Amino acid sequence: PMTLILTGIPGLAVSSPWVAVPLCCLYVLMLLGNCSLLWAIRAEHALHTPMFQFLSMLALADLGLSLCTLPTVLAVFCVPAAPLPFRACLAQMYFIHTFSAIESGVLVAMAFDRFVAICHPLCYGSVLSGSLVARAGVLIVLRGTCVVLPVAVLMARMPFCRARVLSHSFCLHQDMLRLACGDVRPSSWYGLSAVILTKGLDSLAILLSYVLILRAILGTVSPGARAKAFSTCICHLCAVLLFYIPLISLSVIHRFGKHLAPLIPTLLADAYLLVPPVLNPLVYSWKTKQIRRRILLLLCRR
Repeated sequence: PMTLILTGIPGLAVSSPWVAVPLCCLYVLMLLGNCSLLWAIRAEHALHTPMFQFLSMLALADLGLSLCTLPTVLAVFCVPAAPLPFRACLAQMYFIHTFSAIESGVLVAMAFDRFVAICHPLCYGSVLSGSLVARAGVLIVLRGTCVVLPVAVLMARMPFCRARVLSHSFCLHQDMLRLACGDVRPSSWYGLSAVILTKGLDSLAILLSYVLILRAILGTVSPGARAKAFSTCICHLCAVLLFYIPLISLSVIHRFGKHLAPLIPTLLADAYLLVPPVLNPLVYSWKTKQIRRRILLLLCRR
């Protein structure tokens, strides 16, 4: 059976404990942060609102995205030239891109939540009902799974006849496509279309929502009301920037930056898959008093 070789950080020894130990710490911090966030939202009745229900979905997407890469990332830095069966690599690629599309959809839902809360506060309870939040969650998951599925099907039919060494410690579509033989245009163009139809449209929807939010905030007479309204968007803005900046940079480099040093796409890919799941719980815990209080109570009990 065909296997692919995963690589670590260029210029460093593959089986390096100096890299494996910090990565383990990041994964532990990610698990503790997102699980604590989910527990705090479930335990605190005041957090049973649409905004924090969407935040729970974001934490679950972060957990799924990070756990997809955990086995191979740690294996690469503990075992020299770690081989991975093609089907396992294909499954990892599918789940990485699926959870990424789900997280992008959740960020759009959170932007819509902030738009309704700031621009139409009197209609917030009637518009964002519990049934609407549940339907939005199901739709986001279905969109992610269905859009990415043809990418995996097309990749499974591609022949591989070149060097089977990937550029990262996990499997991504463009990285696997680089090793394929034959006509790769259908898979490449569908992958590009899937990115545009999901993350491209999602980023435009988020941008539009914040244009409307900014117009509503600037139309508020009281400076205190402006500051309070804007402070409710800071956490979401941080989550959007942490997710989209590495994602867009990595997509551009994979398609147009083939002359760049191999270290740049490697670091961007690691930042794209590790930084948002680690920092999102910290940002929301820092800005939300109820979450911070629940986590402190949990730590005091321990």
